[in-house]
Amino acid sequence: MISMKTLYLLVPLAPLAGALVAGLFGRAVGRAGAHTATILAVLVSFLASCAIFADVLHGNNFNGSVYTWVTTGETRLEIGFLIDRLSALMLVVVTFVSLMVHVYSIGYMADDPGYQRFFAYISLFTFSMLMLVMSNNFLQLFFGWEAVGLVSYLLIGFWYTRPSAIYANLKAFIVNRVGDFGFLLGIALILAHFGTLDYAGVFAQAPGLAGATLGVLPGSPWLLLTVICICLFVGAMGKSAQVPLHVWLPDSMEGPTPISALIHAATMVTAGIFMVARMSPLYELSQTALSVVMVIGAITAVFMALVAVTQYDIKRVIAYSTLSQLGYMTVALGASAYAAGIFHLVTHAFFKAVLFLGAGSVIIALHHEQDMRRMGGLRKYLPITYATVLIGAIANAGLPPFAGFFSKDAILEAVRASHVPGAEFAYLALLLGVFLGGLYTFRLVFYAFHGESRVDPHVLEHLHESPWVVTLPLILLAIPSIGAGWWIGSVVFGGYFASAIEVLPAHGAVAAMAAEYHGLWRFMLHGLLGLPFWFALAGAALAWYLYTVRTDLPKKIAIAFGPLYAIVEGKYGFDELYSWLFAGGVRALGRGLWRGGDQTVIDGVLVNGSARVVGWFATVVRLFQSGLIYQYAISMLVGVVLLAYWFLRT
Repeated sequence: MISMKTLYLLVPLAPLAGALVAGLFGRAVGRAGAHTATILAVLVSFLASCAIFADVLHGNNFNGSVYTWVTTGETRLEIGFLIDRLSALMLVVVTFVSLMVHVYSIGYMADDPGYQRFFAYISLFTFSMLMLVMSNNFLQLFFGWEAVGLVSYLLIGFWYTRPSAIYANLKAFIVNRVGDFGFLLGIALILAHFGTLDYAGVFAQAPGLAGATLGVLPGSPWLLLTVICICLFVGAMGKSAQVPLHVWLPDSMEGPTPISALIHAATMVTAGIFMVARMSPLYELSQTALSVVMVIGAITAVFMALVAVTQYDIKRVIAYSTLSQLGYMTVALGASAYAAGIFHLVTHAFFKAVLFLGAGSVIIALHHEQDMRRMGGLRKYLPITYATVLIGAIANAGLPPFAGFFSKDAILEAVRASHVPGAEFAYLALLLGVFLGGLYTFRLVFYAFHGESRVDPHVLEHLHESPWVVTLPLILLAIPSIGAGWWIGSVVFGGYFASAIEVLPAHGAVAAMAAEYHGLWRFMLHGLLGLPFWFALAGAALAWYLYTVRTDLPKKIAIAFGPLYAIVEGKYGFDELYSWLFAGGVRALGRGLWRGGDQTVIDGVLVNGSARVVGWFATVVRLFQSGLIYQYAISMLVGVVLLAYWFLRT
């Protein structure tokens, strides 16, 4: 009988072992050996996660050290696991989605020369995320945090011969370093003021330091916990791609489609959401931090949804959809509706994985064509792909009875009931986001799968459904995309998270909703009568009208809005601004240091200048080394006169 502690170790170490086999022995085991080793490893991790989840449901939690790395004074730097209802749920979601992506990759990457390397990377990516989720201290959290960033760099730039892929992975790496700087500052402040990096110790001391201040600016002390929470959230803004650190996520589409699904659905971008939920005992003590989180999330949700409406690359539409959905989760965290935010993270993982993998199936069938303007009418040729993408689209738009409806509606209700400053703005922004979500999601469906075919005739001749290794994961992910939302009563309103998440009575929006929850059907009926449902339905109906009935209107609307449409289509100029301000600024600084520092000061003054001084001095001294006796006598006489004058003066 395997002990639970062995299962805890098995969950992250199995994918690590698979990555080592595929990465170090890829040539020896071959393609089949690489995908077999990594898929079996992730399958073992998934089964162990399910066993842990069942054990946690019976009330068995774990919080302990696995390995002590360094002890300095009273501070211990350890590797440890925290297994509770939050981490157990995340383990199941991460391993299941990762398993589906691994299987899918057999078909998608079949002809790629870097096949073994790819499987090594995605298995290592899964290991990194699992270590992050299972951590019980900030040291291990930071290790997992940086590890997912490093592996994402390798995966986004997997096709390293493409300049666009290299640009994208550098962009992701640099933007995340900006966020990670804030994250590291937050951890440093915790160590300095709490004296420990263990979650339990920090959370226990937090109420006693609720009134402590920190001199951020002269004469204006800030609450210590506010500074810590905002610094940690800056890290979350980078990982979970919140405005203004969102610019890397759309460009991550340069990586293979399975990676897009894994990054967007269950790993890297969900790390920030998970971290803030895990830190709920800290965020609950700072209303300012909660307000910042909420407003940033609301801005991201609505403005990224607008961009999604203007995109034609099928993967980028889904990427901007992810940005918008992450905004919903972030708003939920700011409203102290952590349970609703995590529940949306779970449902989103399933339907977003379906959308990305479905887009990948289309790309395979069309010989790597991604522009929706060269698609159309695909439902006749790709029936399984179409059915699963349609399921994912309905869930993403938040239409009942699919998963996204329940989690999104719970967030909107919680925000409407919240009293955190900025809640009114956030609610209105999310309402607009719901309408745009219905529009951009069904724009993709109608544009790519309905209407007349715009596919190249040569491609159309050979167009057929993808192989079973591609369609089977789509079907298995479509099932929870339909039914995962039906667990809302237990997860959000049934106190599932118990002590894993802490919410103060003053922020009891979800508790008030739970008191009025009277079953799944009543919740659904209430949703059907609410504004969010009708906004989503209106967006879907508008997409149907624009892209199946009046296909001439989208171009006319774009022309009518002119500059506004151009601004949105240009993603608000963030890329250009950052390129000019930061990249251009660094280049200008480099040129200044080169010309002013290197050429003028170092070469001109220190090196060449010292040489000129020595040369001048040598030229002067040479005048007195002529070899003429009378000149030496005159020099001696002048010297004697000067010495005599100096002695007589003193």
